[in-house]
Amino acid sequence: MSIKKQYLKSKPTCKVTFRVPKQAAPWAKTVHLVGEFNNWDTTATPMQGLKSGDFKTMLELQPNKAYQFRYLLDQQIWQNDSQADQYVPTPYGDSDNSVIIL
Repeated sequence: MSIKKQYLKSKPTCKVTFRVPKQAAPWAKTVHLVGEFNNWDTTATPMQGLKSGDFKTMLELQPNKAYQFRYLLDQQIWQNDSQADQYVPTPYGDSDNSVIIL
């Protein structure tokens, strides 16, 4: 997994690129980015499948905030990002959410 942050000088946002490499989910047909930035909607942010087998998407997020998120593989399996800035317990107590801090 990887997260790339690019702070923009032209406006008060940060371009964040999320990437799930093929090695992390070689069997996945779809990957969605799900988190606070899309109200935990499991279909709002599909990630683009690349020729390499990786999945990628980019969001513009407000800086000076922390966002919880996870990846949803094939609409069935939740996965955290190994490069997240930190992890916090979910309200359900059965797992942790990844957190990106901008």
